[in-house]
Amino acid sequence: MKKTLSILTVIFTVPALLISCKRPYEPPAIKVDNKFLAIDATLINSADSPSVFTISRTVKLTDTTQSIYPESGAIVSVEDSTGSSFPFFEREPGKYVSAPLSLNASDKYRLKIATSSGGQYASDFINVEQTPPIDSISWQQQNDVFIFLNTHDPSNNTVYYRWDFAETWQYTSPLDAELSQDKGHIFYVDSTNQTHTCWRTTNSTQLLTGTSVALTQNVINKAAIATIPRNSQKISSRYSILVKQYGLSEKAYQYFQVLKKTTENLGSIFDAQPTQLSGNIHSVSNPSEIVIGYFTASSVTQKRIFISKNEVTDWNYVYSGRECDATTISTNPDIYLYNYPDPGFAPYYFSSSSSLFIARKECVDCRTQGGVNQKPPYW
Repeated sequence: MKKTLSILTVIFTVPALLISCKRPYEPPAIKVDNKFLAIDATLINSADSPSVFTISRTVKLTDTTQSIYPESGAIVSVEDSTGSSFPFFEREPGKYVSAPLSLNASDKYRLKIATSSGGQYASDFINVEQTPPIDSISWQQQNDVFIFLNTHDPSNNTVYYRWDFAETWQYTSPLDAELSQDKGHIFYVDSTNQTHTCWRTTNSTQLLTGTSVALTQNVINKAAIATIPRNSQKISSRYSILVKQYGLSEKAYQYFQVLKKTTENLGSIFDAQPTQLSGNIHSVSNPSEIVIGYFTASSVTQKRIFISKNEVTDWNYVYSGRECDATTISTNPDIYLYNYPDPGFAPYYFSSSSSLFIARKECVDCRTQGGVNQKPPYW
């Protein structure tokens, strides 16, 4: 009996010892507070499209307070092999823009950056890649809507590609207000200031790349570009996507493939980077400094398509905001004066000379959902 009790004691004691020895493991990498310079820079060879470079700092893996640190106040330029340079100007924090450029396809170019803290950076000299036209943008619905791209280069000059896109969609507020207000004055809306129909535009954030190098023909067939979830607001009325295509060098393509695997669970190159990437941009002032990004140069081709609500099947967008019930209030002697104390409400319509119906702003003003109330010129 004594022996049995001894064995039982061991059985119950061992798990307790194991638990007491547990220690949370935090890899050193997640504690490092390195804010590496991260650069998204594609030089566009186009007389119509300006080049836009984004310069920022990465964040720690554990940083939840800020998603991006724009690098403001830098001096940014592109230099060709003859020594001529083209300046970039900061349009908003961390975004640097040039005038549209017509580049010499036989010349080489490099990026130069001087930060406000004194850092000096330069890229390798690179060629200007030629980009073939996009053959077509297609879509198909299988519950969700999937958007595809087709392209080819009969000259076989380009076998590596990168794509990005901008989505624009038309949508409406739950209630169609006949009134609006500005600085306490109520007025009737018209086509110039209506708040029922809006258009919202967002840019792609994922890295989209492709290659035909392993194929028997230089053809990209049905490259996956975007997915629109079933019943999304994006096709509640009318949707458009503008896809841009860029040619890449083999080295640039390989870099973006590694970057894509690194960031597909993180968001973008400006987020926390768990692995070290080596691009073609280097610190001149501190050669050991890590710089994230790859400077590319190419012409750009683009194509836009539209998808209307009546082209998809069983598509039922439902507004998921708060209830949109209207409330009636008595007006001032001057019915066009508005002094309702809750700024979360806005005028809806007059029911009589003495009654004004109001509703929550998000119910009567489509702009509260991120869009603008002016139709885009291409719509």
